[in-house]
Amino acid sequence: MKTWALLYALIWIAFLEFLLVMTPAADRGPFVLLHIAVGVIIVALSFVNFQRLRATQVPGRVKRIARSTVQLSVAAGVLGVLLAFKVGSTWILPIVGITVYGLLDFLHVVNAFAIITQAAAVAIAHDMWEDREFEKETEPGFIPELPKPQPKIVIQNQ
Repeated sequence: MKTWALLYALIWIAFLEFLLVMTPAADRGPFVLLHIAVGVIIVALSFVNFQRLRATQVPGRVKRIARSTVQLSVAAGVLGVLLAFKVGSTWILPIVGITVYGLLDFLHVVNAFAIITQAAAVAIAHDMWEDREFEKETEPGFIPELPKPQPKIVIQNQ
């Protein structure tokens, strides 16, 4: 699969992960297992994307954002494991009045939002770099039309 496709796939898979968590169901068991599986895919895909970008000449900022996406996905995975084992479900934080489990859950969700945001930034930046769009300035207030694809010329040997 091409790098650009994997970069965008990560965004859509992360979006699917949000939908899984928001699905109302009487029996959450299958959804929890699917959530874990998709989470593992997100960690793996973010790592693959980072490795692919690392091997290119894409600007350093894009590589650093891709690396932070891997780090965020690993952190979300670690938090997910703690949540799966109900760590801190009975420990109440005195000042804020929430459980440690509740804090871990909040951090897990914040990481998830950060992952999808960073993944989108990397995908768009990679696209712009690949198409050399940074080299084409536009006048303020002007929004150019999408370039039309060039027709492919097929030469047949006779």
